[in-house]
Amino acid sequence: MRTRSGSLYCNGSEVAVVGQKRKRAASPVGQSAVAGECPGGGRRKRLAGGPDYLDVLPDDLVLSILSKLAASASAPSDLLSVHLTCKRLNDLGGHDMVFAKASPASLAVKAASWSEPAQRFLKRCADAGNLEACYILGMIRFYCLGSRSGGAALLARAAVGGHAAALYSLAVIQFNGSGGAKSDRDLRAGAALCARAAALGHVDALRELGHCLQDGYGVRRDPAEGRRLLVAANARELTLALAAAAATRHPFAAPVPLGAAAAAAAAAAGAGAGGGGCPLLSDFGWSLPEAQPHAANQFMVDWWASSHGAQAAAVKKPGTGESDGDGAELRLCSHVRCGRRETRRHEFRRCSVCGAANYCSRACQALDWKRAHKAQCVPMDRWLLAAANAAGEALPQ
Repeated sequence: MRTRSGSLYCNGSEVAVVGQKRKRAASPVGQSAVAGECPGGGRRKRLAGGPDYLDVLPDDLVLSILSKLAASASAPSDLLSVHLTCKRLNDLGGHDMVFAKASPASLAVKAASWSEPAQRFLKRCADAGNLEACYILGMIRFYCLGSRSGGAALLARAAVGGHAAALYSLAVIQFNGSGGAKSDRDLRAGAALCARAAALGHVDALRELGHCLQDGYGVRRDPAEGRRLLVAANARELTLALAAAAATRHPFAAPVPLGAAAAAAAAAAGAGAGGGGCPLLSDFGWSLPEAQPHAANQFMVDWWASSHGAQAAAVKKPGTGESDGDGAELRLCSHVRCGRRETRRHEFRRCSVCGAANYCSRACQALDWKRAHKAQCVPMDRWLLAAANAAGEALPQ
């Protein structure tokens, strides 16, 4: 080091040269610096020749670990954090095996955050063979984005793979002739798809098939078998609700018989709380929280309640000046947790008593009847009589 007088300090036999930084003294043998720190108090860089244990692991083992992580991911950000770790994990994280194992929670895209990258992410998972991604993206495209053929193709791909919810959704499409004319309805195909979904344990499919058998809708009428399937649907719903309550450690109530007064009080309390318990479990005397809707149904409910739904309803058909099916007159399913919307006017069946409620399926009608519509339904003839009396009173004497 040069002093003010111009002389140099010597460091043993080494003389510092002007303009050259002094080298840091090496630590004595046997004394190792703390990880992440150096003797001078600064950060210690990893030695260039140090071992990298991640590079030692084979690719198939890393892919297996990433697949387990994707299967247990609770949000899409869990998968994104893998890509931000290092270059190797970024490359292996884009493998089809990882996207094929993505958990349903990581695929639950919100309607408020819908964007082109979100659609590409679901498409990437669907192309990798993820049946849940095929179902969610198929429902979004068919009902929300208006891509009927693309959405139906994704739903069919998930149904071929044995996805129960996709089978039931295709059954609803066949029952209503969604995406086409009224003459395109195929009741027998809808009943067959519904039976396949019911065999896989889908509760709504069991309930729908039970009503079809009771009414002879698409199948040969068999009231006894229909009642058995309705009881099986309620029992299946009870089992799933108890399992969910046990998993979340919810303090559910013990089964007690509910009389008419108790049932009315429970319904009133549920309506005041903004949701209440599971609607059909009152038949068994249980009071449990209502099950959360599927991610696809929740997306559709939020979509039509947001500005995206208004924009989608106002989209013009290519080459014409008309909107897609007079979107302002198309109705949503009256079951608030369904989210399906008509693809043409008067597609959904109406309540035969009041005519004010519209349902995409008998399962949604049964759920909404127990949940809210039972207290809201007023016979149409009573409305007409009241209107006639009001008109008679208004006439001059």
